[in-house]
Formats: sequence, structure tokens, C-alpha cells
Amino acid sequence: MSTPRREFIKQLSLGAAGFGLVPMIPQTLLAEIKKVTGLPRGIAEQEGLSSESILAFIKSVEQKKLGLHSLMIVRHGKVITEGWWDPYKPDIKHMLFSLSKSFTSTAIGLAVAERRLTVEDKVISFFPKHQPQNISPNLAAIRVKDLLTMNTGHDKDTMGTMRAGTESWIRTFLSLPVEHKPGSFFLYNSGATYLLAAILQKLTGKSLLDYLTPRLLEPLDIKNADWEISPEGIHTGAYGLRVTTEDIAKFGQLYLQKGNWNGKRILSEKWVEEATSFQVPNASLTGKDENSDWQQGYGYQFWRCRHDLYRGDGAVGQYCIVMPAYDAVVAITSETSNMQAIMNETWTHLLAGMKPSSLPQNQQVQSALKQKLSTLTLLPSTIITTSSIMPGITGKPFKLQENEMNASELSLKFAGNNCVFSLKENNKVHTISCGLDHWEKGETVIPGAPPNLVNGNNKLTVNSKVAAAGLWKDENTFEMILQYFETPHSDAVTCYFENNSLRLEFKNSLMGKVGSFKETRPVLKGTWSI
Repeated sequence: MSTPRREFIKQLSLGAAGFGLVPMIPQTLLAEIKKVTGLPRGIAEQEGLSSESILAFIKSVEQKKLGLHSLMIVRHGKVITEGWWDPYKPDIKHMLFSLSKSFTSTAIGLAVAERRLTVEDKVISFFPKHQPQNISPNLAAIRVKDLLTMNTGHDKDTMGTMRAGTESWIRTFLSLPVEHKPGSFFLYNSGATYLLAAILQKLTGKSLLDYLTPRLLEPLDIKNADWEISPEGIHTGAYGLRVTTEDIAKFGQLYLQKGNWNGKRILSEKWVEEATSFQVPNASLTGKDENSDWQQGYGYQFWRCRHDLYRGDGAVGQYCIVMPAYDAVVAITSETSNMQAIMNETWTHLLAGMKPSSLPQNQQVQSALKQKLSTLTLLPSTIITTSSIMPGITGKPFKLQENEMNASELSLKFAGNNCVFSLKENNKVHTISCGLDHWEKGETVIPGAPPNLVNGNNKLTVNSKVAAAGLWKDENTFEMILQYFETPHSDAVTCYFENNSLRLEFKNSLMGKVGSFKETRPVLKGTWSI
């Protein structure tokens, strides 16, 4: 993934369990899946993909620690494999990040079909009140098509400047220098996608969500979607959409079916072809890397892939991969530092395993897959739940040294297979209950917790939903994993005990995954009197 995309997700994120064939899914998970299903279900071997290939994929992504949270494979129109790593569940909406762009592109395609605009229209023509006093030839030349293909001519992504300022985001975009001739220079530019959302709202008087709901979301039975809104009341377009894993799969299936859904034309076949075809080159100036799925060309907010495939994708591992020649769609959500590696595994195990006809069922492999799906979780494979020092520290208040979080006291209370972590900040006490061998769900407002979500009203939520689990790394080190399951992100909160002292360190999961991201929360130190 390119550096600008890594830096963008850094700014965005912190600024603002079972797999397999349907008969093998545990009844509890199957009940959850039925609440949110829409696509028909099928058997993998009957649709030409072996359980062995699926199991190899699962084992490989886990062994390489690629951070998957959910997976859905659709073949010949049927869901043949689906799974969520606990604590992620079928009904949880996922942050799509830049996968949102493909939905914005779709809205433009629908508007083009309604003759509200063309891709050749000049961008400045839509915003006479936002134009700068002096309009450069390059600015005047930017077309809707240049927004769609990331060929606006800018030298760097405009979104960072737009978000950082106090002016209208539209006005800021139009005020920035356009260094290159539009249509001649590819640069991944989230600000360009925001302009698409702004154009749509200007033409229709409706937000992206309101416009897409009757035209796309309702026909595909995509419910309860939400999308971040800019300070000027326009959906962010480039990011901010949240839908479920199955909704991602449905979206890919619509494109696979060239815009048809249940016998009804939803999206123009011509638009599907244009949007997903090679429109512009996006290889580096030094030459194309044949092994990179980011240098195979770009369409209308869709990436071309190797093997003549295409995809929409989002930062740290959100994918909607469409495989026309194989009649298949793969939807994945994750948090990974290596998006290319996940695609490599997809090609190696899933794509290579797809056959044109049904396959015999191997009961032994199916049993192994069943066993695997019954135990899939983000919990560590080895968990130590006890330590000899637990009786001496449980419930004891540790007085903390002065710190930037204004935290004054901390305690851990162990009881049965749970631990209650309490942190006093100013006059507030924040608590998290974590399971010692399971996920315990709750909410937290612990100061400094990074993944505060942005709602449709563009205000930070008060609480972050969290699943918490604890384990002993050794006799004197207790670690809590806080999985913020409405986001891809998590925290490792590690307590180091020595005699009557405590040192607590925070480490966010974005460390090592997003460019130059650094943990800014302080190390907390404290003592208690024996």
C-alpha cells in the first residue's frame, strides 16, 4: 500500500470466527448469520472450490498473522464460505475506509444514467460560488472523469489540507495548485472523491446515502448503513461508510452480474464496464511491478488486479474482490500491515482452487475445517490465566505518578475467569471487564483510547465499544487486549509488576501498520503500600 494511503489512514483513524460450508457452521453462529443474510447459501465443493483450499487459506493467513476479521466467498451467486474471527460477528458494520470510494463511484454512475451529468463535465462548472479568483488552466480542465480516475493533476493528496483547514472543503480543493495537466498524472487523491460526493449532492439535493438508498441499498437489502459527514454537510465519499461483510459481498456480486440484481437492472452495464476497466496507468515512474496489485491500472475508483480481476479496497485490509472469469466475489475485512500479502494468499489458495465444475467432498478435510471454524478467534492460541502474584495485587489501588492523562489511580480485581481494570482520571473512574479465557464485551471512555468513531453528525461518540481479554505473559506481566470491534483496531495494555510497583504501557495495533504512527499515550507508573 502506498505511503500517501498509509498517512491518510493515520490522520483519519486517530483524528477524529467461524468458517466453512453451511452445514458445518455452529448453530449459534448460524443463528447470527440468518439475521443478516441476503445471498443464497451453497456448498463449496458443489460450486467448484474444495474445503482443502479454504482450510489452506485460513491456516496460511493465521500463520502469517495477516489480521483477518471476516471473510465471505461467493461462487456462482452462492455464499460458499463465510466467517468472522471472534469478537467480530455477522451483524457488525465494518469501517470500509477507501472501499467507500467504489460506492461513491457507483452513485456517479447512477447519476450519469439519469442524465444529471457526464464524465466530461468540468468540475468548476458545478461550484461557481466556490471558485478562486484566479482559475488556472489546469484547474479549469479538471473533468468528472479525472476525479474518478485520480488524475486531477495534483502533486499530493488534497484531503489532508481540506480536513486541516476551517474553510469549505470544496473551496479548499479548488484553491490548491494543480501542478500537472489533468488526465496525465495519477495520484491517489481522496479529496477528488469528496468532490464527487459534493457534485452529486449539488445536482440532486440529496446526500450520498439518501441518493443511494432507493437506487442501490434497498434493492440489495443493505440496511443501517452510515457514512461520515464533513463539516459542510456532505458525506466524505472517500471514506467513512460502514456496512456489514455480506453487504460488501452483495456490492461485488452486483458488479459481477454487470449491474443486474434479481432480474432487475440496477446499474448500467456500460458503467460497470467503464468503472472496472483499465482507464489509466498507475505504475511507478520507474516501471511497473508485475507482482504488485497496485500497479495494474485504475478505473473509476476501482483498482485493477493481477489475473484480470478488479477490486475496491480500503486501508489496513478491507476488500471487495471481483473475479469475472471465475464467477466469484471475495469480501474481506481485516487490520493488516501487508495488504498485498492477503491478496497473494487469495490468489494462491482460493483463486487457484476454483474449478469449472463440482468437486468430490472429502469428509476428512471437511471435519478438519469444521474443527477449525469452531475455534477461530482473535484470542491468542496460548493463554495463561493465573499467576502467583494475583492474590497480592487484586483490588489493591496503585497510586500513579503525575502524567499527561491525568490518571491518578489504577487497580485490577481478579475474580474467577474475569478481571476488572479500573483507572481513575480526575474525578472519573473508568472500568473495563476482561475475560481471562474469553472476550468480555463492554464500553470504554478511558482517556487516550484512540478509535473514537465519527457518527453521521460528525461528532465523536462518547463511548467506544470494546471486547476485552486478559492473559499473563509471565508471572509478573499481565496484558489486556482491547479489541474495538466497531473498528479494525485494538490496544495492548500491559502491566508490569515488581515488588510494590507497577508500570503500564499502551500499544495501539496501528503501530507498524500505518506509516509513521507513534504511540503518544504516556507510560503510567505507580506504587501501593504493603
